[in-house]
Amino acid sequence: MLIRIDPTSDTALYDQVAASVRAEMASGRLAAGDRLPVAREVAASLAINVHTVLKAYQNLRDEGLVDMRRGRGVVVTDAAASLVLLTEDIRALVGRAAALGLSPATLAALVKEITV
Repeated sequence: MLIRIDPTSDTALYDQVAASVRAEMASGRLAAGDRLPVAREVAASLAINVHTVLKAYQNLRDEGLVDMRRGRGVVVTDAAASLVLLTEDIRALVGRAAALGLSPATLAALVKEITV
């Protein structure tokens, strides 16, 4: 699993770590039952604080995407499969919007209106 961050981004590092893990789930590269790397290892490889990685993992836990257990580590839940399906739906929606001549910005605005 490859976790990427952009230290120059305005997005918080823990949000970037969580987003990178979510992307791995959405692509199917991480599946239910897979273990995430130990927070210390991720922190060392990215040269960030271990608490930053733990906060990202906790956010993923709060979203129901991972289970954190002492002695067991961080394990991907069955909810990860729903991200794969949702990604397929989003691709279809983006394709349909493009076929209708809608820009990505217009589609994003429509989605935002519906979710607010």
